[in-house]
Amino acid sequence: MRITDTLSQRKEALTPMGDEVLIYVCGVTPYAEGHIGHAMSYIVFDVLRRFLEFQGFKVRHVQNFTDIDDRLIDRAAQRGTTVTELAGRYIDDYFRDMDDLNVMRATIYPRATEEVPQIIEIVQGLIDKGYAYQSGSDVFYRVRMKENYGALKHQSLDELIAGARVEVDELKEFPGDFALWKGAKPGEPAWESPWGAGRPGWHIECSAMSLRYLGPQIDIHGGGEDLIFPHHTNEIAQTEAYTGKQPFVRIWMHNAHLRLAGAKMSKSLGNILSIRDALERWGADGLRLFVLGSHYRSPLTASDEALDAAKRGAERLKAAARIPGAGSGREVETTVCRARFVEALEDDLNTPQALAALFDLAKEINRGRDDGATIERAQSTLLEMAEILGLRLEESSTAGIAAEPFVELLVEIRRGLRSAKQFQLADRVREGLAALGITLEDAPNGTTWKRG
Repeated sequence: MRITDTLSQRKEALTPMGDEVLIYVCGVTPYAEGHIGHAMSYIVFDVLRRFLEFQGFKVRHVQNFTDIDDRLIDRAAQRGTTVTELAGRYIDDYFRDMDDLNVMRATIYPRATEEVPQIIEIVQGLIDKGYAYQSGSDVFYRVRMKENYGALKHQSLDELIAGARVEVDELKEFPGDFALWKGAKPGEPAWESPWGAGRPGWHIECSAMSLRYLGPQIDIHGGGEDLIFPHHTNEIAQTEAYTGKQPFVRIWMHNAHLRLAGAKMSKSLGNILSIRDALERWGADGLRLFVLGSHYRSPLTASDEALDAAKRGAERLKAAARIPGAGSGREVETTVCRARFVEALEDDLNTPQALAALFDLAKEINRGRDDGATIERAQSTLLEMAEILGLRLEESSTAGIAAEPFVELLVEIRRGLRSAKQFQLADRVREGLAALGITLEDAPNGTTWKRG
């Protein structure tokens, strides 16, 4: 498998360093409900993991929770609760959303607040090596000490500083230096350290968790492209300085932004569509199909029209996977579609091409059923491919409540369409009913229907 590495800007062959593929994916800061921008990222890395395991790899997948952060502290104060209680509530919501989205659980979900001893050890190690310095109750990393700082962003240090919003801080030796440890402020959660009471900086948390659970070098580090700088840039600097081993990461894999109404989706901007609302409107398969219909490195724009189309596409796949087969003739061929599917995912997780193969197989199943072919093995292959993409293709929850007069009307309309030789429209009626769990059975004396 080849994956585009943000650092080299080339498709790199995935060659694991050990018996497991070691993957670290940056997790959420649990201070508000998850939005579909989060869903996009975690669906992408879920498919990556599913495909790697399908290919026979063992995967160790670590994804953190940043459960101490300025936003968490501010939100907890606004609501009159504790940071721990607030973070716990939104972590529970996150797991509920991901389970409903059919996102596989990571191997481990470390929390920053549970890793403070490890963080303190690393910060002290960086001070001892001269890469970090104490200033007051804070500790900062010397970015000018790290050779090729900014390489992940493909910019020089001067370019990064010029393009970033660097806060003036008299405690820093250099404006671009970043905090490894922050001295405590009144009313904030704090831990004791050699530099006084305080809490970890954002970037050091992920280095500490990656080191503890995956080791000094990993195969894939993932996240949204907004994390390239400063977060992932700083992870490289501090981790490689502490361990003395390069590279920290073999392949940096970043997904593009998801946009809503022409702007990047952001909690701070207030223009978000929550995962929970999206699930209620379009379902898990519809939402996954929407995300996977675009390559992970391409920006994606969410709209009602696009999500509606994805939901209809999921229903078509579901219909093909669930229609009963009664043929006894030739067997529907699956080899070509399956090979195209695997080849697409091997090429930088090209999910749009993989979906194209999936829909082509669905067409062959529908065509085969109409021609009296045997479709059961093809349906099994379709479900196998769908599972790699995390699609359940389950029976519609509305199947049991379809009103009988409504079904009878559609059967009568289809009968008229067939009499008028409008077979394509007649097939659309049949497929739509199948998606609702309604099976039509044509016989010389007419058409009957049944649920399931």
